[in-house]
Amino acid sequence: MKNLNISLALTLMLIVTGLYPLKVQADVMVELQQQLAEAKGQVVYVDFWASWCKPCRHSFPWMNEMKAKYQDQGLKVITINLDKEKQLAEKFLDENPAAFDVIYDPDGITAKQFQLKGMPMSFTIDRMGRPFNSHVGFNEKKQDEYEQELIQLLSKSKSQESVK
Repeated sequence: MKNLNISLALTLMLIVTGLYPLKVQADVMVELQQQLAEAKGQVVYVDFWASWCKPCRHSFPWMNEMKAKYQDQGLKVITINLDKEKQLAEKFLDENPAAFDVIYDPDGITAKQFQLKGMPMSFTIDRMGRPFNSHVGFNEKKQDEYEQELIQLLSKSKSQESVK
């Protein structure tokens, strides 16, 4: 786990495994847990975004490209929109199409659980469901670095992961 503090890593692991004790069964958390459960055995890239976020506009083409390039190797992209008004997100998506799943969280429940430090913020999760890394912001100059991280995780089979 590169950039994750222990508390956040533990919370993320509990969410991924569906064991997070939800005080209120928030639909958005249930939806996220279901999508993560369906992605079991895959590398998951979870991205938080909002319509007002300028770097988010640059991350969408990259996420679309990564999904197209690596989906067959086991990459799953899940994004979570934090706009209070869904219409703002829909307008953003009209201008920046998403070829991946979008969860709407107007109350910011997931943002609190994931302890976001900025926007966009992304998390990579390995094939065993363990948090691997997080990134605050989206820097176009680091796209190759982000992709190499995904390639590294995708190149590990589930059997290699369980040996660790």
